[in-house]
Amino acid sequence: MKEYTEIFTFPDDYEGPVRATLIGFSAERSSRKALLYLHGYVDYFFQTHMAQAFVAGGWDFFAVDLRKYGRSILPHQHPYYCRDLQEYFPDIDRSIDWMTAHGYEQIVLLGHSTGGLIASLYAAAGARRERIEALVLNSPFFEFNAGWFKRRVAIPLVGCIGRLFPYAHKRNELSPHYFASVHRSEKGEWNFDTRWKPKEGVPLYFAWLRTIRRGQLRLHRGLGLTLPVLVLHSARSAGGKVWCTKFTDSDIVLQVDHIRRYALRLGDRVTDVAIEGGLHDLTLSAQPIRQQVFDTILFWLSQHTY
Repeated sequence: MKEYTEIFTFPDDYEGPVRATLIGFSAERSSRKALLYLHGYVDYFFQTHMAQAFVAGGWDFFAVDLRKYGRSILPHQHPYYCRDLQEYFPDIDRSIDWMTAHGYEQIVLLGHSTGGLIASLYAAAGARRERIEALVLNSPFFEFNAGWFKRRVAIPLVGCIGRLFPYAHKRNELSPHYFASVHRSEKGEWNFDTRWKPKEGVPLYFAWLRTIRRGQLRLHRGLGLTLPVLVLHSARSAGGKVWCTKFTDSDIVLQVDHIRRYALRLGDRVTDVAIEGGLHDLTLSAQPIRQQVFDTILFWLSQHTY
């Protein structure tokens, strides 16, 4: 399997120089079809087993570490920070341009969690959206996992504060149990770089909350996508402050009912699949389950792409 790394540079933004990093994997005889993967929040691409599964299934695989994430973080930047989700669109544009220039005729956008929200919005309004043949979403972040008051009152309020004070923030509320469920040092099987995907989380910027909420509301109104869309998620969600075994076979980050509900707002060609025993990142689930995820995606692609 061949591997590629390409660094894209961009005009300075409000924090200075910006870059994104494209990581690629292909068979020795490269295919003309490929997936482009967008990671989630406080995340980066490390799932080489996912790349191997898709390359073995006949699809070359590319992933982009978006600006201010993972391999793309620069010393002067606030990691994981943005003021508008469209800031990531040029990273996707350049990735698609690179893939097209290297002979890829079929491109499928694959997004996880926040990357799933970004991928959905890009498929609706991105400059290269016409080059995307299908959309695959792994536990997309369509709604905050919070009660009515937080979603409808508190988040919009702090979003207004973030507009006035761009770096205002609070302590992040991400559950440490998700880290425990996936990292090899605790109860998981994966060894990722904790500088880029830390256990403790990162400051939760109010400006980020505002832009996520704006993106979600745009999706809730309906995107009207005409391309085929596959939405995958765990069969159930779980929560709690004390560790329990259900954290190893449930989504403990998002509410799967929200994903089911808002998947219908994407367009009229949506396939919704619940994965029994799946984690929030379905590709990090136990081996038989993640294999089911890969098999499901590959079969769906065989039915919805030429």
